[in-house]
Amino acid sequence: MPAIAPHAIDAIRRFNRFHTRWVGALGGDLHGSGFGLTEARVLYELAQRDGWRAGELARELGLDPAYLSRLLKRFVTLGWLARERAEGDARALKLQLTEAGQAAFRPLDQASCDQASAILSRLDPAGQTALVGALDLAQRLLSGDSAARRMVTIREHRPGDIGWVISAHGRLYAQDYGWDISFEALVAEIAAKFLREFQPGRERCFIAELDGAPVGSAFVVRESEEVAKLRLVLVEKRAQGLGLGKKLVREAVGFARAAGYRRMVLWTNDILHAARAIYVAEGFRLVAEEKHHSFGQNLVGQNWELAL
Repeated sequence: MPAIAPHAIDAIRRFNRFHTRWVGALGGDLHGSGFGLTEARVLYELAQRDGWRAGELARELGLDPAYLSRLLKRFVTLGWLARERAEGDARALKLQLTEAGQAAFRPLDQASCDQASAILSRLDPAGQTALVGALDLAQRLLSGDSAARRMVTIREHRPGDIGWVISAHGRLYAQDYGWDISFEALVAEIAAKFLREFQPGRERCFIAELDGAPVGSAFVVRESEEVAKLRLVLVEKRAQGLGLGKKLVREAVGFARAAGYRRMVLWTNDILHAARAIYVAEGFRLVAEEKHHSFGQNLVGQNWELAL
């Protein structure tokens, strides 16, 4: 077992104290419902699914069966819960909320939704995305489910994304290929022109997200009335192996085709082997190449095109 840093333990305990106070778990009146946290959670589970068995529900929630039994008896007394013998097992009881139980649950459910909406309303769209991604990541890590599917999305750009595109290109190409700052300057010029002269319906920036954080990009820009240009295709190292590069290129090609372009072109360098493999797989063909000295390196530039 790896050593656990004291500051990591402190961080977990600090967040637990913050969260229990923040959601009102310390009192007995969650969302003003009159329910304590445990009662509210049991009611929630009963509202989501008919046919729970008491033992099954106790295991799912990690509750002492005797304590859960007392809660369920209270719900029965209030007329919120019906119990009937399970088929094939006369000792087991199936649980089902009555109409009165569902009516008691609805205000609690709405209050919980309202609280979540109020939290998210304090954040801008980027902050909301970051929060959702962080919560999803925390849940996956704490559950120990390493096989859980990672959340991958591709969307159009939003304010702030273009700055990330410039930074990511400059950082990754310096790390992987030793390209100097003139490459980042070129990316900044391309990105600034895209924003300044953006033509909705004819141009688009696709941003790939992994667990709510940007990890990839691809741009479609207008070269001429009939020709679109694919630019700034990139995937962060932590997202490689998920097929995001191929997905981004396919989104770009699909957009260019739907926008009415006849051809798509791109410029790259022969050392970018992974990108070139994607272009070949998607039907691009190499039409010209030329040696050049750029970004502090001796390179071979290549022009590729695809008939749409």
